[in-house]
Amino acid sequence: MAGTRALLRQCPLLLPQDRHGTAYEGFVTAQGRNFHIRILLPVDLQLKNARIECSWRLKRILHGYRHILKHRLHSCPDLVSFMVELKTVLEIALKNTQDLHIPRPPEYYSCLVRDLEILGWNRVACVDTGLTTVKLKTEDSCGRQHLITLKLSAKYPTEPPDCLVDFPVPFAVSWMPQNSLIDIYNQFLAALESLKEFWDALDEIDGKTWVLEPENPTRSATTRRIAIGNNVSVNIEVDPRHPNMLPECYFLGADHEVNPLRTKLNNNMHLWDPEVSLLQNLRELLGIDFPSRAVLEKSDFAKDCGICYAYRLEGSAPDHVCDDPRCGQPFHRACLYEWLQGLPTSRQSFNVIFGECPYCNK
Repeated sequence: MAGTRALLRQCPLLLPQDRHGTAYEGFVTAQGRNFHIRILLPVDLQLKNARIECSWRLKRILHGYRHILKHRLHSCPDLVSFMVELKTVLEIALKNTQDLHIPRPPEYYSCLVRDLEILGWNRVACVDTGLTTVKLKTEDSCGRQHLITLKLSAKYPTEPPDCLVDFPVPFAVSWMPQNSLIDIYNQFLAALESLKEFWDALDEIDGKTWVLEPENPTRSATTRRIAIGNNVSVNIEVDPRHPNMLPECYFLGADHEVNPLRTKLNNNMHLWDPEVSLLQNLRELLGIDFPSRAVLEKSDFAKDCGICYAYRLEGSAPDHVCDDPRCGQPFHRACLYEWLQGLPTSRQSFNVIFGECPYCNK
């Protein structure tokens, strides 16, 4: 009851729909406006597994903040805390949405068109109809295509645009009122070159190995899960600032397969050579040849989950393997956890569950 009263204080128009506290429906208020929302919680009331339904207007306003809200769902201890966070995000989103519709003075448009002409229209990928968002394109010294999205406020050029880039590191613009788009473009080019070695290293991995995850890596992605053999892989985390240094490595697979690889890596760390490519270093330290894209197909070493019979579950590949050498069946961690929870013979210690393999019963 205390939780319900606290929720009513924060959102008096959001009411419980059942006595178990698993469904709430009503309105969330921000800047004097009410937005319809419905929140469905699982039986265990775990917020991270909640489903949120809302009006199309609220969905459109919060479109660019979905990743923030998803993170808040996982981190907030209860529904009251999440609703406080949601209202804060909604206030920010409404402010930014209104800012985009502030009428621009004539000087804004003349200044923007002049800056675009100085920059060169061949460097412009697109401009929205309201002349508030500009996308610029370029190639780095290796021929890779890159875009930078500029969102201009009504006070441009007094205020700098918000810059959105597909970078693994923050991109901060140095700006003064007398600057123009060409200054941002030049800073963008300099930042691209500073990340050249990072992208070179990951491009070599993407081109010469089978990358299991991410399936379609963006330029900001710093991790790669690389296939080593049948249901054996290594997940590496590359430092964008120091791409030629030893990355963080995490092996996935049956213990009898990955333990020798861990031992080799630990014993050979001193042999890492920053002058040699990241992929070549991994080959030499682990004493292996990664499966080649030219010789093998992905299906040769990427098996479906033994429970849901799918390879990808919510974007993730199977990441847990039966330790019995005669089995080696892979499973999604979520599928395996749910399966073991349903077995009366399973036992759990804190957040670790022990039970029989669904395939070989070991």
